[in-house]
Amino acid sequence: MKFYNGGKVFIGLAIFVLLFVSPFIFGMSRPNKVPKPSIDTPEINALAVKKCVESKDYMEQSHMQLLDKWRDQALREGNRHWKNSEGKDVYISLQNTCMKCHSNKKEFCDTCHNYLAVKPYCWDCHLTPIEKEGV
Repeated sequence: MKFYNGGKVFIGLAIFVLLFVSPFIFGMSRPNKVPKPSIDTPEINALAVKKCVESKDYMEQSHMQLLDKWRDQALREGNRHWKNSEGKDVYISLQNTCMKCHSNKKEFCDTCHNYLAVKPYCWDCHLTPIEKEGV
């Protein structure tokens, strides 16, 4: 059995395979840098003790579960008070508690959400905060 134009077909397949796998090959050598959310806001800088409603590690890993709990507790149970792990009473409000300090949505929320390709649905109901220039 003889293949007509076998050399051209082989070269074409080789070029196709190289073009197809090149993004994977070049992408492996340079992993994306993990973002570090900016906590440089006037509200946070004015705090004597820079502490969130829970520890930094907890908030990095579990803020989404916390926000879901808060949503259910505030909207479905009508209770807007929550006790954190230290027993401190925290007012449940995305915009008046979280966004009060983290007023830089683009540098704080969006950097990690974009890196992880996550589309949170917070802003389906809440108003997207209007950020001040220079904040």
